[in-house]
Amino acid sequence: MQANITADVIKKLKPKEKPFEVWDNTLKGFIVRVQPSGVKTFVVEYARHKRITIGQISAISASDARKEAAKRIADYIHGNDPQEEKKSKKALTFEEFVSERYAPWVKLHQKRPKETLRLLALSYPYIGNRKLANIDSWAVERFRSARLKVVKPTSVNHDLTALRAALNRAVDWGLLQIHPMRSVKKSKVEDDARVRYLTPEENQRLREALDVREEKRRTDRENFNQWRRTRGYEDYPDFGIFTDHLKPIVLLALNTGMRRGELFNLKWRDVNFAGRILTVVGETAKSGKTRHIPLNEEALSVLQTCHEQKSESEIVFPSSNGGRLDNINTSWENLMKSAQIKDFRFHDLRHDFASKLVMAGVDLNTVRELLGHADIKMTLRYAHLAPEKLASAVVKLKAG
Repeated sequence: MQANITADVIKKLKPKEKPFEVWDNTLKGFIVRVQPSGVKTFVVEYARHKRITIGQISAISASDARKEAAKRIADYIHGNDPQEEKKSKKALTFEEFVSERYAPWVKLHQKRPKETLRLLALSYPYIGNRKLANIDSWAVERFRSARLKVVKPTSVNHDLTALRAALNRAVDWGLLQIHPMRSVKKSKVEDDARVRYLTPEENQRLREALDVREEKRRTDRENFNQWRRTRGYEDYPDFGIFTDHLKPIVLLALNTGMRRGELFNLKWRDVNFAGRILTVVGETAKSGKTRHIPLNEEALSVLQTCHEQKSESEIVFPSSNGGRLDNINTSWENLMKSAQIKDFRFHDLRHDFASKLVMAGVDLNTVRELLGHADIKMTLRYAHLAPEKLASAVVKLKAG
């Protein structure tokens, strides 16, 4: 239906069983839509299949609505799409995207959500207030440059990886058409991968320090109980074979190469005493893949001893309240001082495990499987510890 849309014409329009429209016969695209309820609304179709609502007749006059419709049509002709402007106003900034959309997903699907969100927050001063569609490679490069002034390239690459993953999700969820980091490359990093392992002398001092610590804790407990007895208090219970978790955790790390988090998450159901094998389940492993580690005599003995004096917890090394152990930082630092071992982190026990295997002639792929490396590149850092294998390979070459 067509007519010259005026106030008088609009008054005469009566509602029907179904909605209907009246198109203006002088301004193409200017429309009045009448609902069965009697509500009448001005609409402009500024391009084929592209419409926006101007307002109800109770809120705007016919003449003003005509002017607004003409303006919208003119804007579109000059390259401004009203629908896109509307979307832009509603579009999320990067910080809003992270807090409203990405953070809930991260908390549900990632093992270390707090760390991921911490890394993303570092970028907020540079792209946090930008709409997703307005994030470009230049803004990301500004972020990278600023971070390189305060941290090493390796750390910056971790930042960029977290940012890239978040923007990947924005693309997957249809919030971004083009990935803004498609041209952003990682910072170049020198291959200075650390391989620190214990010398035979350090290994001996470590074990002696563990024994000395155990004995001191027992002596301190006995002295404290004597003090309590003289005052009529009950004794604290005697320690078992291990006074706490430090010694068994260290010994197990030396013999399995397990990461600290994997040790903290270890449950008794993951230990097969009969089969002499320990399982690191995928949901607690860094790689996300389950692996099985055979237990040598010392590792098996440590676990059997812990099992004999275990609490009701399903966790092998529970905290004092029976939950997951949080950290052993202070006791580890004190142990290193006592053993007079410098520049040796807890994670280096994992390097020690791998290094000793390679030096004993174990092939790198087997070491990779035991460590749970997803890629052999990570394991190649230990290749130089088997020079005799390289030498024997070269000897096989014969002169032409």
